[in-house]
Amino acid sequence: MRGRAALTAVLLTLSACTTGPSLEDRGQVTAPPGDSRHLTIGSAGFTESDLLAQMYAQLLNRAGYRTSVLTVANRELYEPALESGQIDVVPEYAATFADWLAAKTHGADAPPAGSPDLGATMKALRALAEPRGLTVLPAGRAVDQNAFAVSADYAREHRLKTLSDLGASGLKVRLAAGDECVQRPYCAPGLKKVYGIDVTGVDPKGVGTTQAKRAVQDGRDQMVLTTTTDATLDQFGLVLLADDKHLQNADYVVPVVNRSRAGGTGVTKALGRLDDVLTTADLARLNEQVDSWRRLPADVARGYLTDKGLLK
Repeated sequence: MRGRAALTAVLLTLSACTTGPSLEDRGQVTAPPGDSRHLTIGSAGFTESDLLAQMYAQLLNRAGYRTSVLTVANRELYEPALESGQIDVVPEYAATFADWLAAKTHGADAPPAGSPDLGATMKALRALAEPRGLTVLPAGRAVDQNAFAVSADYAREHRLKTLSDLGASGLKVRLAAGDECVQRPYCAPGLKKVYGIDVTGVDPKGVGTTQAKRAVQDGRDQMVLTTTTDATLDQFGLVLLADDKHLQNADYVVPVVNRSRAGGTGVTKALGRLDDVLTTADLARLNEQVDSWRRLPADVARGYLTDKGLLK
């Protein structure tokens, strides 16, 4: 516990850091990839991040590493700790992390680095991460993006499967979402511009909240902003409409590691075993087991990896 308290103090100190490695530390950035045998895995403190951190830890344990999982529910704290080596591995989301690093590097008004194109997003992300001593490992199949859902009855009645279908229908749509949706290009403005959807207003009930879903279930709103790994849609009789014109950015799950401590082939190989296995639908089901069934993330992660043959 004293060790964890000390690490927390270090993280709080690091939160003041807003730039990459100093000139004195520049050698650490260009040094050969390290392979520390005791690794700290960071979690951002929400269900999906906890699950991914547990899967990373268990895969690394199987590969012969000793691991511990530390929850730091603030990117402003855990990213500097990742740079310094106080945290060695963190599950991230490609486009979101690229945009965050771009703003940190170039200022709050920096143009977005993420895009709907995964290849372009990964290239931009790695260019931003490498000078900070971070290595971005390959993205897998799982993606946690913004997504839009309607009631299943509404979709059947109007023959809707995609957002393009909704735009072509000419239906007026009141959208349950966060209040920032009014201005964000990937929300109401993007739905209008890319899909031609007639968004008549935004009902500020939050992103994927119970209140927002109930508003669509009850017919007070026609569509809700949620995410692709939302496991509760069936409970509210909702279905996702496909983002067939790729409005949303490529927020694929990617492990980010401290190069000097976890940049070797051992870590890359161990975590890479998840790439061809974990899907977006899998993540949704795993989230449900934690959020609805009240199971521990470590147990859910172990069961999944065992079922997929990744643990003995």
